[in-house]
Amino acid sequence: MTNLQKGLIVSCQAPVDSPLHDAYVIAAMAQAAVNNGAVGVRIDTPNHIKAVREKVQVPIIGLWKQVITGSDVYITPQFHHAVAVAQAGADIIAIDATTRNRPGDEKLIDIINRIHQELGKPVMADVDTFAAAKLAVDAGADIVGTTLFGYTAETKTFAPPGWELLRQIVENLDAFIICEGGISSPEMSRKALDLGANAVVVGGAITGIDLLVKAYNSALEN
Repeated sequence: MTNLQKGLIVSCQAPVDSPLHDAYVIAAMAQAAVNNGAVGVRIDTPNHIKAVREKVQVPIIGLWKQVITGSDVYITPQFHHAVAVAQAGADIIAIDATTRNRPGDEKLIDIINRIHQELGKPVMADVDTFAAAKLAVDAGADIVGTTLFGYTAETKTFAPPGWELLRQIVENLDAFIICEGGISSPEMSRKALDLGANAVVVGGAITGIDLLVKAYNSALEN
């Protein structure tokens, strides 16, 4: 993970109902990010990952968001989703590593082990709490990200970034740590590194055109 150290990773994604949710557009976003210094990109869905892989050489953190009845886990929820992400060209597989029940009753430790052994890829554990981060590291996760802080039932009363969560992880766990979620300015990305993060993921503040336009319009209408 040394090629990601102290760098900016840009999450190039778009809502499924947006015209930007297109492999060509996502690949163009990723290429623009890399051209301007991003050390990695975070990409959702296999076909988008494949398109990005053809355009950039930097590490791709790949995932596949899937809404499955009976479970709140949606970031690469099952092993077969991880297989598709790996086959599309991702270098790192991001998975939901919260303590919530997974679809098909799959276990976090089993998914991490299978990604390592069968796919030969490192795992990024997207967590919401310190307890989840510790369990993920104990299960063998290579990277821990604060990605889901503020997006689960347990943390929904808090707004990202998870600065305190980041501090706890930095001080207590031995892993490559990525601050992700709610980073909306260059100054905040600098703060994340100053607090001990190894790298920073920025998404909506750079590539979230849909939400940014809605926010501006909302402000103008009030």
